[in-house]
Amino acid sequence: MFDTKYFSGAKKFWYMGKMFDWNSVHVHVMSHALHYGSSVFEGIRAYETAKGPAIFRLDDHIDRFFLSATTINMKVPYSKSEIIEIIKQVMKENRLRSAYIRPNLFFGYGNLGLIPKACPVELVVGCWSWGAYLGDESLEKGVHALLLNRRRIHPSQMDMRAKIGGMYAQSNIAGSYARSLGFDEGIFLNIEGRIAEGPGENIIIVKNKHLRTNDETESILPGLTRTTILELARDLGYETQIGPITINDFLQADEAFFTGTAAEVTPICFVTDGSDKTKQPSDWKKYTIGAGKPGPITRQLSKKYAEVVRGQDPTYERWLTYVYSSAEEAKKYLDSQQPEHLTKY
Repeated sequence: MFDTKYFSGAKKFWYMGKMFDWNSVHVHVMSHALHYGSSVFEGIRAYETAKGPAIFRLDDHIDRFFLSATTINMKVPYSKSEIIEIIKQVMKENRLRSAYIRPNLFFGYGNLGLIPKACPVELVVGCWSWGAYLGDESLEKGVHALLLNRRRIHPSQMDMRAKIGGMYAQSNIAGSYARSLGFDEGIFLNIEGRIAEGPGENIIIVKNKHLRTNDETESILPGLTRTTILELARDLGYETQIGPITINDFLQADEAFFTGTAAEVTPICFVTDGSDKTKQPSDWKKYTIGAGKPGPITRQLSKKYAEVVRGQDPTYERWLTYVYSSAEEAKKYLDSQQPEHLTKY
């Protein structure tokens, strides 16, 4: 039996054409992805709306899913439309009103050389109820981040637009390191010494009511939440810029926040500079971003984002894929379910 402590509400997952109970095991321990990280994935959220659960920017997520697969020479065994229907099916099977959805393509059991020449490409899709990535309080009070002393992967080394399983070993190491020292999250610099991103989040700063973020040339994965927030900001009348962010730009910002499917809009209120490997933690300097609390533009964008993903602003309904064909069908399936208890990340 598998404990679902960290997978609240998970009942079934889809694997290569069939739905299985959560406790089922179907992947061989000598599968290529387990040893080399030869997988690609997406993190997608579905939110409760008046019409039932709606998946946010599903088309865009699956487009990136295919781009990621191409990056590691992986032939996807299903079409885009098939994967979209599979995801909707998984949501229905688990009877969730809101969820975090994880599709994963990986090289399975075949050979165990570095080149997966005999390994089939396999697809698995699961979903469960998952809360705020950095904790519920982080959305309201903000977080304290650590500038890391390890540099982010450079775009000359990998296509930074792709979500490749093996690349996230660096994120795992960095995020664990920051938390082991009592920080809420880490922030990578790039090889050039400028701000890159968090282990799983993009960064946007605000200065004089102008928003700035960077792009993949600065060693980031250009996230869909990031592009969403930029569009919302422009529609609200703010100017936005895409360009490098120096450490000084970041530390002197009026506001700063993380964006991501998991992180949503998470304010960054304090930063400690641990980027110099020659300094001991006792010599690291702590900085306050702006007033040391979530700023007004961050709060405004966070509120607008929450409205958009929950179908409360029809202007952006094009970004929503409804799981059920009507509110009545959703009610029929979901009314018998107990309220979900969100799992913390």
